[in-house]
Amino acid sequence: SAGGCEEGFLAASPPASPGGSPKGSRPGSPLPTPQAPRVDLQGAELWKRFHEIGTEMIITKAGRRMFPAMRVKISGLDPHQQYYIAMDIVPVDNKRYRYVYHSSKWMVAGNADSPVPPRVYIHPDSPASGETWMRQVISFDKLKLTNNELDDQGHIILHSMHKYQPRVHVIRKDCGDDLSPVKPIPSGEGVKAFSFPETVFTTVTAYQNQQITRLKIDRNPFAKGFRDSGRNRMGLEALVESYAFWRPSLRTLTFEDIPGIPKQGN
Repeated sequence: SAGGCEEGFLAASPPASPGGSPKGSRPGSPLPTPQAPRVDLQGAELWKRFHEIGTEMIITKAGRRMFPAMRVKISGLDPHQQYYIAMDIVPVDNKRYRYVYHSSKWMVAGNADSPVPPRVYIHPDSPASGETWMRQVISFDKLKLTNNELDDQGHIILHSMHKYQPRVHVIRKDCGDDLSPVKPIPSGEGVKAFSFPETVFTTVTAYQNQQITRLKIDRNPFAKGFRDSGRNRMGLEALVESYAFWRPSLRTLTFEDIPGIPKQGN
């Protein structure tokens, strides 16, 4: 309805972080009031393992998927209301970084490069009812990162060697008139942003920290056949990054893990 966007969600939103956007909910948080959107990060333990080392994400001219991919569950929506779910990725600071190998640390190398064109990934199931969104895990596994500022494929444009924070946005349909893959997320009371500190990452064109390379290969179910295979590092990186999503349930479907059953296919 006209002007309805400013009415906001039907109840109080989650408490705002110092940065102004509600942080993602954590286990043990107070239950949200009815109709207060709540977003929970899926695979948080894996994200935390990467975060402890210093998460790196490969970016390429053609576009590369994220591993881990952002996957969330949403609750507290009006089951009958229509919503868009979208994701953008914003700079953490105004710095450019370099990796110092002898100390295995990221250091500030200077000021950030000039801002890139804004890009938003609108989840392909959008718009959908609150009921539909709340009964599924919402995966952003198709989202790709690029360093090509002239990209026309709808990928998220980022600078290499910068730190970024993914954000998930819950947008009431009547607030989504200005939603576009090539414009900043619209503002309004019917738009809520959620972020998770453990999903911050540094963009690279090749992995800098070997611990990150090893963890990506170890935790990606599709990289199993390439572990300890003697293939070169770039081959492993390309394989790991070509598959974005991590689902523990897939491990139970790997034939080679079941005694007595030969490996199927390649």
